Amino acid sequence: MITRRAAAQMFATTAATAAMGGLAATPALAADKTITVGIDLSLTGADAESATRIKNGAVLAFDQANEKNEIPGYKIKILTLDDGTATAGQYDPAQAATNARKMVSDPNVVAAVGPQMSGAGKAMAPILSQGGLAIITPSSTNPDITNPKFAAQFDPSGKPIYFRTVTTDAYQGPNMANYYAEVLHVKSVYILDDSGAYGVGLADAFEGQAKKKGIKVLGRDRLDPKAADYTTVLTKIKALNPQAIYYGGVLQAGVKLVKQSYDIIPHVIKGGGDGLVGPEMLTSAGYPANQGWYATIAAPHLTGSPKLANWIKEYKAKFSMAPDDYAITAYDGGMVIVAAAKKLVAEGKPVNRANMRDAIQGIKIDTLQGPISFDAHGDMASHTVSVFQVKQDPNYAADDMDHQFKYLGVAPQS
Repeated sequence: MITRRAAAQMFATTAATAAMGGLAATPALAADKTITVGIDLSLTGADAESATRIKNGAVLAFDQANEKNEIPGYKIKILTLDDGTATAGQYDPAQAATNARKMVSDPNVVAAVGPQMSGAGKAMAPILSQGGLAIITPSSTNPDITNPKFAAQFDPSGKPIYFRTVTTDAYQGPNMANYYAEVLHVKSVYILDDSGAYGVGLADAFEGQAKKKGIKVLGRDRLDPKAADYTTVLTKIKALNPQAIYYGGVLQAGVKLVKQSYDIIPHVIKGGGDGLVGPEMLTSAGYPANQGWYATIAAPHLTGSPKLANWIKEYKAKFSMAPDDYAITAYDGGMVIVAAAKKLVAEGKPVNRANMRDAIQGIKIDTLQGPISFDAHGDMASHTVSVFQVKQDPNYAADDMDHQFKYLGVAPQS
């Protein structure tokens, strides 16, 4: 048995040998520094399944960067925050603001991915701006947040912090109005929204362009997303006999609208924006009520691309689910953050919040969806809007978005 005194002598001998550079010396390996990246999404409520797919896309980008040592001397730590609440049943602007303050108050957080919803984005942007924290949204599309006309409200610091890897509703709404007019030959429409920042803005943008294209707008109503019954407004729409309806909003109201409109106005053309493109449209709204609904996303459709087959395989292997297109835009947002940090390290600059914001603003990289760069306000140069229609394919799982949302092409641009 080694006595305490003998152990002390052994330690002293080893230390002396190490000091002289002997064989017993073991050089200490320098530990990687850690930087924290936030992820804020609506992980509770009606859009939780979509949020999970988006989160996984960002996580995959950061995990790959860590595994490949993409940022020499640094490892990325992820701080995941949920802006959805059970009370709201979806995203909650108050919770989104709380999450923004949490990220800003942590000096280790140098950038973020999110939010999923524009209503959350409007609550977060002023706080993030004051804290100088750049965020890259893979799916929030309300154009006001990056519009210089509203900079005093959403960007009080004067330096853009809200970046996007999708286009905005300034294109998504009007381009779908073009599709209604030019492809579906719609002559009359009734418009609905869910009262949220995203839904109202999207419906406004659609309505303005629909009128320009000669589509007669027979009326417009606002749905309460917490209400259970929309039969009154749907019965009113039935009496007006529109050729189509258009819905601006997310799935909390959307699921109920899909189900109830199937019973009351089954033969009317129905469509909406990317708030309808989620697994919940397939699983919660369900068949056959969702059959025939048109929807758009504010990005290219890539999940069916052979070029991404290996990436999709890796995503499925890691998360045991299939990605959607906004999982890809989330991954691309993660790639932008990694590239910005890598650039700072190469230039010998600290990987801090201010430097990351500047690096993201000036980034030009190739991503899964192609080249990405940002304009002076944080928006992408690309304005692609992709159109889908729900058409059940019994050969695939009911929630298989690649096969149950049939890709129809790119909407005509204004």
